[in-house]
Amino acid sequence: MRNTILRTSLLMLLALVSLAATAAAQQRVTSVEGITEYRLTNGLRVLLFPDQSKPTVTVNITYLVGSAQEGYGETGMAHLLEHLQFKGSTGHTNIYQELTARGARANATTWLERTNYFETLPATDDNVRWALGLEADRMVNSFIAQKDLDSEMTVVRNEFERGENDPSSVLEERVLSTAFLWHNYGHSTIGARSDIEHVPIDRLHAFYRRYYQPDNAVLLVAGKFDEPKTLAAVQEFFGAVPAPARQLPRIYTQEPTQDGERSVTLRRTGDIAEVMAGYHVPAGSHPDAAPLDLLLRVLADSPSGRLYAALVDAKKAVRIGATQYQLRDPGYWLVAADTRKDQSLDEAKAIMLDVLDSIGARPVTAAEVDRARAAMLKNIDLTLNDSGRVGLQMSEWIAQGDWRLYFLHRDRLRAATPADVNRVAQLYLKPSNRTIGAYIPTEKPERSEIPSSPSIDSLVKDYKGDAVVAAGEAFDPSPANIESRAKRMTLVNGFQVALLPKKTRGGSVVVSATFRFGDEKSLFGRETDASFAGAMLMRGSTTHTRQQIREELDRLKARGNAGGSATQAVLQIETVRENLPATLRLMAEILREPAFPPAEFDSLKQARLAQVEESRSEPTAIASNEFARHMNPYPKGDVRYRSTIDEELADLKAATVDKARQFYQDFYGASNAQLAIVGDFDEAAVMAVVRERFAGWKSPKPYARVPNVYHAVPSINRAFETPDKTNAVFLAGVNLNVRDDDPDYPALSIANFMFGGGFLNSRLAMRLRQKDGLSYGTSSQLQISSLDKSGAFIANAIYAPQNAAKLEAAFTEELARVLKDGFTGEELETARAGWLQGRAVARSQDQQLASRMANDLFLERTLKWDADLERKVAALTVDQINTAVRKHVSLDALTIVKAGDFAKK
Repeated sequence: MRNTILRTSLLMLLALVSLAATAAAQQRVTSVEGITEYRLTNGLRVLLFPDQSKPTVTVNITYLVGSAQEGYGETGMAHLLEHLQFKGSTGHTNIYQELTARGARANATTWLERTNYFETLPATDDNVRWALGLEADRMVNSFIAQKDLDSEMTVVRNEFERGENDPSSVLEERVLSTAFLWHNYGHSTIGARSDIEHVPIDRLHAFYRRYYQPDNAVLLVAGKFDEPKTLAAVQEFFGAVPAPARQLPRIYTQEPTQDGERSVTLRRTGDIAEVMAGYHVPAGSHPDAAPLDLLLRVLADSPSGRLYAALVDAKKAVRIGATQYQLRDPGYWLVAADTRKDQSLDEAKAIMLDVLDSIGARPVTAAEVDRARAAMLKNIDLTLNDSGRVGLQMSEWIAQGDWRLYFLHRDRLRAATPADVNRVAQLYLKPSNRTIGAYIPTEKPERSEIPSSPSIDSLVKDYKGDAVVAAGEAFDPSPANIESRAKRMTLVNGFQVALLPKKTRGGSVVVSATFRFGDEKSLFGRETDASFAGAMLMRGSTTHTRQQIREELDRLKARGNAGGSATQAVLQIETVRENLPATLRLMAEILREPAFPPAEFDSLKQARLAQVEESRSEPTAIASNEFARHMNPYPKGDVRYRSTIDEELADLKAATVDKARQFYQDFYGASNAQLAIVGDFDEAAVMAVVRERFAGWKSPKPYARVPNVYHAVPSINRAFETPDKTNAVFLAGVNLNVRDDDPDYPALSIANFMFGGGFLNSRLAMRLRQKDGLSYGTSSQLQISSLDKSGAFIANAIYAPQNAAKLEAAFTEELARVLKDGFTGEELETARAGWLQGRAVARSQDQQLASRMANDLFLERTLKWDADLERKVAALTVDQINTAVRKHVSLDALTIVKAGDFAKK
């Protein structure tokens, strides 16, 4: 007995010593609105953001290195390393397989001053430890091997080529490179093609050893996790990494004050013209960043913005774009407008400059600032309700100098006055500080002196922020638990409702609804009218204009959208508990009382014409359209018919607001509709609105579902030329005479996951990207109906046109190998675990779950169907999978469609 007591006491003492050692190994720095910062002795900063209502956990590590840190001949190096760090490290030799096996949603991104790597996984202690171990290992033990560079270089080059297909992106790069003469902000993150192709491996090694170290990183863990265990695990994995002996180089280049208007012209093949105007502005941490942010929205928002009114409403342009680069050093502020061929780019430019230069004569009003502020604060509030979003968005603020700048910027948005907004407009929006399309000599130039970046420490010292958002419950997203809490009912007119109450972070709640109408005969020839009827819903009701709808949603801290197609309309809502009844009432008004304002219709029509005209030269649009036309042949006028680009343009030109309104009057109603609500809500209050607004809304015409018909189409292999496009698109597929209750469906689902799913660990990704380096993006999809024996297996890839023969040969070889040799047992076990965990992650996303529950009402299913499917997949053998694939897929039935500049090669 005495020995037992002594042994127990010794174990308790050892545990206390261990806890004390862990606490001593890191310093608690601060805590703001639920996020707590710690610092390890090796310099690593650690942010913990617990959220027990989230059944997932996100691990995000941000390195303070991007294109701004690259030297001569090194452009694109940070992005190359982003790719190479997925190629393996000492303790994790097959990262893609490990991510897939755990059902992870993972990626990495590179920007001007930061690179981040993240994984979102089901919330388990094992997953947290694994993710922390992975990031700690590849921080200092990544292989960065020559053989991996040889294959990945061509993948990154293909990603570069994809960007070169987009004239708008290229023009923005040109404007920035013209505006920044010396600072690396003028360099694109993707880098120069020559640097991508020729960078030596030893320079990559040096860059990696210099910047990927604990004193240059911020680790963030957000979601459902045990704080003490996680902090101990952070110390265990990252605390073992020694502090580097080197001193980090400091960027000391400062962009000089611009001394005159600059110009840049881009000439490339395309159909839509664009004009941009950009200005140097202070660092993101500077107090002027907030009023500049508000000014951007006042000018460029749709439809309330001044530029939108002067250009789009006046039919001088079809689109407005805008962005503010909030960076550690002084950044950039940019607006843009797109014009169609029958509009004058010079006139659009003149109008844009007049709006920008006339703010002194027409100051921004309090109403404009309040409207912009409400929209921006709403988005911040909704983001703070989702720990996963916050966890990833913090990378941008960490790069600016400190994560607390996110909250400080919010506070500055709250405090900014119209006088502040007008002051920054006068200070920075000067012609001499502008880069656009012409040079104008100026006798006495005015110059904007950009203030230096403020001291971050003095800004955030002792900052406390708002109260921590209320946490939700720990929710189990299993089908059994969802079904135990779900509630379903049908109203008198047939309107079906599914409810899933649960406590969520910040009281968030989502709604998803589908309103079905028409039949094959009544809808014939009315697809264009239907699309306009659906698109006009959010553009004004009988009591709210389009802008008033936007403002009301902002006031309610809600995201809401209603739209429609040929056979149905959809409703989506995201808001908070106390505002759901009012938001639902507003969205019901939008659905039931659309006004169809003619001016809004004309604006929408012009934008759609521009979009279709732009697709004439785009490989993705051309390939996907031709592929769909072949795989699903229907007569012209049928709602399932896929129009040619010329036919679509003709239909758009013939469209009128009266036809759209008539379609709405003929079909819209709630007799054949399903609605689901997931989250924190007052059932009595919400159902009172549902009954009030939807129970009496009867559909004017009978409904009969338009079926999907299986077509045994002939195999074809066609190529379409898209001149001057450096990126090509490949599509391949076969139609399947299968429904999702077919005995072979579970086997086909997991087979598709192994062939083209997962996180870069599929057969396609391993061959086309990892081994051959031919494609940046490749995947496959299984599209199977729940109601008709009609589906398809489709694969896709992007690539350089000169590699067309290599890519097609590699694809067919991989498919032939599957059909001949089949998948292996090892592949199946890895894929099955990832597939099952991936479905659990999907059910933990409230918007996806609400959409699923609404659709299940229509299918007369519950989540038991999901559980049954997952049990079937869990019981599958590799022989069953290989047999199913050979039964339904063959090379002889394969259709291939590709589009690119093949002639140029």
